[in-house]
Amino acid sequence: MGLSRRAFLGAASAAVVGACTSARRAAPPAGPADGAATSTTGTGTTSAGGAAGGPAAFVAHGPPEAKRVAFTFHGSGDPGLLHDLLGVAGRLGVPVTVFAVGLWLDQHPDLAGAILGGGHELANHTYTHPALGQAGRAAVADEIVRCRDALTRHAGSPGAWFRPSGLEVPSALILAEAGRAGYRTVVGYDVDPLDYQDPAAATIVQRVAAGLHPGAVVSLHTGHANTVTAFEPMVAAARQRALTPVRVSDLLAQTVAGGGASGR
Repeated sequence: MGLSRRAFLGAASAAVVGACTSARRAAPPAGPADGAATSTTGTGTTSAGGAAGGPAAFVAHGPPEAKRVAFTFHGSGDPGLLHDLLGVAGRLGVPVTVFAVGLWLDQHPDLAGAILGGGHELANHTYTHPALGQAGRAAVADEIVRCRDALTRHAGSPGAWFRPSGLEVPSALILAEAGRAGYRTVVGYDVDPLDYQDPAAATIVQRVAAGLHPGAVVSLHTGHANTVTAFEPMVAAARQRALTPVRVSDLLAQTVAGGGASGR
């Protein structure tokens, strides 16, 4: 059986600048009663909801019958490594989805155009990348909205998707505030090679290859040199399994309807 992120949840997590930290493994505080109920299906978790004006839905993978995978990146760190990654992706003809930290976009205003200009996709990953599961309602709302506004400034659109920072499965509070900010879908992942801990490139490739399956959403990070080195062999591993790398929008096109941010 393919090795998913759950095979690595017991690994020790080191804090890395611009990367997800070990806080993602801590259980989020209980959310309000208006959160969407969740259920486990296949290799990931999905939730009901996502209606306009209501809590967002949570999706951790695409449809298992799809012969597609999505390589997603938590966008932060060294802009030079981001450009290196985009160069490899362009040469391979592989679109990716970058869940960008809003402050990173504000600090490097050319990055949004570079990402979108390569046919890739931008989405919301909070403004400062806090441990969102430990934040109160006002702070959660502020993180989502400030990143949404940064995306609008630099990319001309708030993006269709939100991914929380510092945890894997969003609380009901996070789902509610994402929906309030106009995001109908919160996108997780179900293959996690822990690349933000900077293992060897070969280890990243091995972990991703072991977890690949139809509909997989792979969690990766910009700003890490070994991840850039590992990207081409990861793509080769997907293609050897007849899996086509696509953007999240294309992976979820038949699963999620109207996954766009409409404003607060």
